Amino acid sequence: MSSSTLFDYLIIGGGIVGLSTAWQLQQRFPDRRILLVEKEGRFAAHQTGHNSGVIHAGVYYAPGSLKARFCREGVAATIRFCDDNGIPYQQCGKLLVATDAKEFERMQALYQRCQQNKIEVEWLDAGQLHQLEPNIAGVGAIRVPSTGIVDYARVCDALAERFRQLGGITRLNTEVRALQERTDRIVATTSGGSYSARYLIACSGLMADRTTRMLGIETEFQIVPFRGEYYRLPARHNQIVKHLIYPIPDPELPFLGVHLTRMIDGSVTVGPNAVQGWKREGYGRINISLRDVAEMVRFPGFWRVLFSHLGTGLKETRDSWWKRGYLRRVQKYCPQLRLTDLEPYPAGIRAQAVLRDGTLVHDFLFAESPRSLHVCNAPSPAATSALPIGNYIVDKLSAKLAQAREASEAATLR
Repeated sequence: MSSSTLFDYLIIGGGIVGLSTAWQLQQRFPDRRILLVEKEGRFAAHQTGHNSGVIHAGVYYAPGSLKARFCREGVAATIRFCDDNGIPYQQCGKLLVATDAKEFERMQALYQRCQQNKIEVEWLDAGQLHQLEPNIAGVGAIRVPSTGIVDYARVCDALAERFRQLGGITRLNTEVRALQERTDRIVATTSGGSYSARYLIACSGLMADRTTRMLGIETEFQIVPFRGEYYRLPARHNQIVKHLIYPIPDPELPFLGVHLTRMIDGSVTVGPNAVQGWKREGYGRINISLRDVAEMVRFPGFWRVLFSHLGTGLKETRDSWWKRGYLRRVQKYCPQLRLTDLEPYPAGIRAQAVLRDGTLVHDFLFAESPRSLHVCNAPSPAATSALPIGNYIVDKLSAKLAQAREASEAATLR
């Protein structure tokens, strides 16, 4: 393949959203030449490969929102894809546990939201909770049986293979460094050469705002990274719970709180918290990028988020460095755990889109130019929802192309 080849579509990003889009675009247009580029040496190297591996049912999301719709559709689609490709998964279910009166009140609202979103849900009193999960303490819980677990990196590898089987082309270790939009094409300058395509789809996650800026697209958001730190329990605790165990979240925050997650390999993880990140791809213990910090401090939305959630941010930072504080958050619902039970586990980074006025973007966010479509915010549960998201993106692109054709034909007639 020559770098001078003109592709029909170029997709940036080898996470689960980019791969889902590539596969479904190649299915929709089997005669088109499609190239997907990923800057890392493997797929799912960032958000997709550093999450809890949960197939979310869509408990938390506002009825009628894209998140609620995509999540509900995504559970069935993900399970179907796993069945078709021999990828192991488990639908072990999830318990959202209330530990005090305030959380109990919030739990009632979540129960109603499950019903509004047509999600199967079961109400448990304290006795029923103890019977189901003897190691979990609470005044009540709701059980969501459709929640599951899977290895999303394996899902990504299967999506890439299915895409290639249809004729799609993937290029790893190919970082996009510049983009230029011409009247008839997009030209991408990468670490592996220059590539041209009639249309671009950017699913660049932690770099979403930088990708739009490469094309001079005016937007009101910036990506602010939040670091999610996990621990893993020792193997003797692999059977400590039968379900995924979640606290009742604060509805004012976009994070779900520290939870116990059964992993597909049989282990159990604890986390994540949500700590302000100072490096977009900083997975080590101490991570600072001067470029990332400089961009954040110049963005007014960063300061507005910082000050509006200052108390929460200080608590998260404290518990990040003070392991006992982190432990207490888990002991609220699992009192038998001890400090020595929290063993190291890799962290993740969440790409949170923030508007200039300090609003945290909770739903999907897109930006466009004549020859490009950008996924600017794909919030959790983007992994669960990746297949319907990909289909939605292909639909948006198809509509965009149809409008362009109609405009061209109208101009010709004139």
